[in-house]
Amino acid sequence: MKLYNTLTKTIDDFKTHEEGVVKMYTCGPTVYHYAHIGNLRTYMMEDVLEKYLRFVGYDVKRTMNITDVGHLTSDADTGEDKMVKGAKREHKTVMEIAKQYTDAFFKDCEELNIRKPDIIVPATSYVGKFIKVIKSLQEKGYAYVEGGNVYFDTSKSENYGQLAGLSDNKDDLKVGVRSDVDEDLNKKNKNDFVLWFTKSKFEDQELKWNSPWGTGYPGWHIECSCISLENLGEYLDLHCGGVDNIFPHHTNEIAQSEAYIGHKWCTQWFHVQHLNDLTGKMSKSKGEFLTVSVLKNKGYNPLAYRFFCLQSHYRKPLTFTYDSLDNSAQAYSKLYAKVSSLSTEGEVDNDKLNSFINSFKEAMDYDLNTAQAVTVLYDVLKSDANDVTKRAAINEIDSVLSLGLKDAKEETKKEVDEERINKLISERAEAKKNKDYAKADEIRKQLSEEGIILIDTPQGTTFKIQ
Repeated sequence: MKLYNTLTKTIDDFKTHEEGVVKMYTCGPTVYHYAHIGNLRTYMMEDVLEKYLRFVGYDVKRTMNITDVGHLTSDADTGEDKMVKGAKREHKTVMEIAKQYTDAFFKDCEELNIRKPDIIVPATSYVGKFIKVIKSLQEKGYAYVEGGNVYFDTSKSENYGQLAGLSDNKDDLKVGVRSDVDEDLNKKNKNDFVLWFTKSKFEDQELKWNSPWGTGYPGWHIECSCISLENLGEYLDLHCGGVDNIFPHHTNEIAQSEAYIGHKWCTQWFHVQHLNDLTGKMSKSKGEFLTVSVLKNKGYNPLAYRFFCLQSHYRKPLTFTYDSLDNSAQAYSKLYAKVSSLSTEGEVDNDKLNSFINSFKEAMDYDLNTAQAVTVLYDVLKSDANDVTKRAAINEIDSVLSLGLKDAKEETKKEVDEERINKLISERAEAKKNKDYAKADEIRKQLSEEGIILIDTPQGTTFKIQ
């Protein structure tokens, strides 16, 4: 198996520290708001990777954090804590916000057939471990105190910018104290980052703990390092996340982890590209954003969105439009219907089954080519194999792709008033023509609640019964 490695910038043979075992860490959500569908693209691709590693026989030990403190709005060390921001927005406590959006995140994962990691750790449960590691970094000369905060000294880190492709010239990373950073942050070097906040402008921080440096709270970056080291040990095989995590978050994780343990930490870095809309990268900061619930309210099966994502390579930016999702939803519906119609009677032709599985593995073994893997599904259906062999192959493939095709059964068709539905479709078309999108969405939602899914195509709108 070969995977693109962000650290080496090449497609490398996948190797592990311990034969047959994969120690895998995935950066989890900051639970201050709902996950948008761009966030969930990353988790879906990590899910496919984990399931494929299991499929080919690895024992996968996967850990994920839940960030419920310390993640500031800049992704570095400036701005408001995202959890505090969420609590203010909804007039709740930080822990109430954390529970609400942690539960919502895992509900979205369930809707998208994303497997829960083996170990899930909220950052607030590991504060004592963070303090222990920060103390050690300070004793080893990698951390210093300025202005009441504890910083990691990146000038002491070998190959600090390798993951992000930053200059190796330490002089390029240096700035004078307070010269280009937030007025409350006193740093020796441009990329030094906070390990522990004490005296800072974040006086409204709700969660605070006692520490050797005073009452405060951890920085974001130390959380993932400590949670990974505690649960997966000093040799990590695979670290995953979105491309926006490469710098500063993952770059800083490497620096502090290797300073603490004294040797190389993680050998393979897997990053998923952005989901864009027509205005650019999908982001919560834009205000209104797309969630799984929004898609469901518009009548889409969440697995149609999973199918949409799997038709693209994880290292390519993907642009979301409703037209493209409509096309994927229509294709997914047809695919599901074809699988559902396959007979369960007969005997499996093992030679043909093995040939299908080998084609699937060939696609996935070269940098997780899910688009080619989806093509293999269609090749199976078009083949001259008997139905039970086709079903066996699709069940195996879908144990990784998780499109809900495994053991798919055709449902009893509902009787519907087609004249009424077509009338509502015409009313929706007229509403869209008049730019009354609220009414158009309301009609789609109304029909969805009745189990009727609208499919917009260049030739017009059709419907299917769910």
